[in-house]
Amino acid sequence: MGAGKTTVGRRCAQLLERDFVDTDDVVVRLAGMPVAEFFAANGEPAFRALERQAVADACASPAPLVIACGGGSVVDAENRRRLASAGFVVWLRAPVAVLTERVGEGADRPLLAGDARGNLARLLALREPAYEAVADAVVDTEGLGIDDVATAVLAAFGAVTR
Repeated sequence: MGAGKTTVGRRCAQLLERDFVDTDDVVVRLAGMPVAEFFAANGEPAFRALERQAVADACASPAPLVIACGGGSVVDAENRRRLASAGFVVWLRAPVAVLTERVGEGADRPLLAGDARGNLARLLALREPAYEAVADAVVDTEGLGIDDVATAVLAAFGAVTR
């Protein structure tokens, strides 16, 4: 959360002239309500099931896409397999202090409730091995603007696709 997946993903999609899919948006469509509301009403396991469906749907697209996945989606082994087989995976990395600054108190992010910084640190520690396992490239976003991050992502992608 706060790494810039949606913002950078949209910019990369524009530059590549591809459609952009944010799996959180797909979850909202499938659930018929905002993520925070669905999460509160149904819990994390139900959210993760919808997220798994969203990742599967995006990865099954016949057209090339730029996909932004929720930060916890790659903890699921099936999601990692799907993402790795469907395309090029980039981990947008930033220190906890930077992520906390970007998300603020995380009022609309159920997993950050109470202590955004502490919860971000805990989540990052839990998720980091999954990020490392699936990432084809890592782009450190600290101190970089959207266009700089998008340029770094596309440079990593171009190095692989040539």
